[in-house]
Amino acid sequence: MSKSPLVIFDTTLRDGEQSPGASMTRDEKVRIAKMLEKMRVDVIEAGFAIASEGDFEAVKAVAEAVTESTVCSLARANDKDIDRAGEALKPAKSSRIHTFIATSPIHMEYKLRMQPAEVIERAVQSIARASRFTDDIEFSCEDASRSEFEFLCRIIEQVIDAGATTINLPDTVGYGEPAQYGAQVGRLIETIPNADKVVFSVHCHNDLGLAVANSLSAVLHGARQVECTINGLGERAGNASLEEIVMAVRTRADVFPVTTAIDASHIVPTSRLVSSITGFPVQPNKAIVGANAFAHESGIHQDGVLKHRETYEIMRAEDVGWHTNRLVLGKHSGRAAVKARFEDLGITFDTPQGLNEVFTRFKALADKKHEIFDQDLQALVGEATAPELAEKYHLLKLEAHTQSGSKPSAAMTLRIDGRAEQTSADGDGPVDAAFKAIEKLANSQSELKLYSVNAVTEGTDSLATVTVRLEKLGMIVNGLGGDTDIVFASVKAYLNALNLLESDTVKAHPQREGV
Repeated sequence: MSKSPLVIFDTTLRDGEQSPGASMTRDEKVRIAKMLEKMRVDVIEAGFAIASEGDFEAVKAVAEAVTESTVCSLARANDKDIDRAGEALKPAKSSRIHTFIATSPIHMEYKLRMQPAEVIERAVQSIARASRFTDDIEFSCEDASRSEFEFLCRIIEQVIDAGATTINLPDTVGYGEPAQYGAQVGRLIETIPNADKVVFSVHCHNDLGLAVANSLSAVLHGARQVECTINGLGERAGNASLEEIVMAVRTRADVFPVTTAIDASHIVPTSRLVSSITGFPVQPNKAIVGANAFAHESGIHQDGVLKHRETYEIMRAEDVGWHTNRLVLGKHSGRAAVKARFEDLGITFDTPQGLNEVFTRFKALADKKHEIFDQDLQALVGEATAPELAEKYHLLKLEAHTQSGSKPSAAMTLRIDGRAEQTSADGDGPVDAAFKAIEKLANSQSELKLYSVNAVTEGTDSLATVTVRLEKLGMIVNGLGGDTDIVFASVKAYLNALNLLESDTVKAHPQREGV
């Protein structure tokens, strides 16, 4: 069967960032973009340049850093948005402007308050405007899955004539059903007279858990670009998961008439990076990248896998970045061995200082637990390579006390703006007491929106990674901390969040419209 290329369009940095609490700094976006480039993602949607000055700078920074993938910015169908996107993308070696307007009756009437003819006129104008900056122009019919077929034919034909090179048909609200949605895409491709001049794309949301199924159905009906995110990140229930799309196409090559350029060995390291930056842990049973995705506990399954792997595994764990062999690293391991294992995991360091910092963290962890696993290393590097902050708050000493029949308490010494300060408090538990003690000194006036603890390996000596999400005046930050002691990890995460609130890299969360 002849194979066509399937364009992988990653929107983790734009649509993924619209998950409440997943806002990313410019430097964090660049780190993720570099991993996506290493994975050979075709198009990286770096952000929504008009949304804020921070988003503009992030798109520009990604455009400067990425040379192998096309860098894209979203823009509504108006001159101001498109001009801002074009300006941000100037440094890009290969750029795309992705402009959109709603096409469903409910959106046109209640959101846009525009007549269908006005929507078409605006769409055609936006393509002409975008052509001033690039020849690679994507047009999206927002809420396409609830749009009228005849109207979609009219608007798509005209934007193709105007110069659009990719037509995206988003299932914006996750309303689609695989058979129906795929058939709609196929019918549009067959009906629109100039459809052969463009690539048809799909962008599916997961409100009914059908984003990947809808995307793959569309591929079977002629779509040749899929828009997706790492870990299925995205607003509401998320987007189609990049790792699931890529591995479905690869594993079922007998079904799908397409192939991708993705280097799947970088999937797991990229998943871990996105998880550490956003503070959204990956559920253990998540396909491809979950901790249990290639785990077998049933005796029958174990016996089968030992005799012949394919009895219960349809993919090789190594192909997506997992390592089936246990990692035997501990406190006696040297820098070279640790560096080599990181390289096996697809993790490299730009400078010797970066390796030195993570090696120091490795040694500290090795003193606390007997054996260190791949997941421990991935958690360590996520913490060690986080953007450097001018630390206003730093933990010097912590004592936590809990005893049945008595009130849990915490006492600590913090360095605040270079000066040591002592504080203590009681609480409902040692973590609650520690947070209250910190706030006695910080008085941050922030609100705790999320407290999450995730053990990255098995055993009572597992490294705990803690996420603390704070909100203040519309700013949302995710503080991260790791330690074998949950209270210490929690305090580190809370202080990290406070330092982020003090930094100038934080911006208001992007609660904004998109496809």
